[in-house]
Amino acid sequence: MTATQEKSPARQDHANGTVPAGRTEVSEPAGTRGRTSIADTVVVKIAGRAAREIPGVHDMGGGLSRTLGAVRDRVPGGRPNVGRGVKVEVGERQAAIDVELVVEYGVPVPDVARDVRENVIGAVERITGLEVVEVNIAVTDVHLPGDDEDDATDTRVA
Repeated sequence: MTATQEKSPARQDHANGTVPAGRTEVSEPAGTRGRTSIADTVVVKIAGRAAREIPGVHDMGGGLSRTLGAVRDRVPGGRPNVGRGVKVEVGERQAAIDVELVVEYGVPVPDVARDVRENVIGAVERITGLEVVEVNIAVTDVHLPGDDEDDATDTRVA
């Protein structure tokens, strides 16, 4: 070998520059070989948690899903559904997300929607690597002061 010749990095297994029998030469780094698929439920949970982090979001989902969720939350051993009120479409590289919110009374809805949208996009893109093409937000209800007191005043007759 002359001073101007170089060995290729992938062929440094043998001094003569050959690849051993049974092995193939691969020029791609190990981290890029193969595919990664992300299930819809993963994106639902990430988006649901990110939306709930925003001040002014009281709950998520429409009336029926919130009612069923409240029953599920009261069952011993039941876990809260962090993805309630979130629907997603996940492709190979992109995701579209729909979120249903219940906001606190007095909080500016456009501000809450903007903050939820930004937080959901940031969390999903950072954690999954998917590009979020849209986050559609539907405000389905407003939580008024005193709404929780109705639940707290349930009486039991002994």
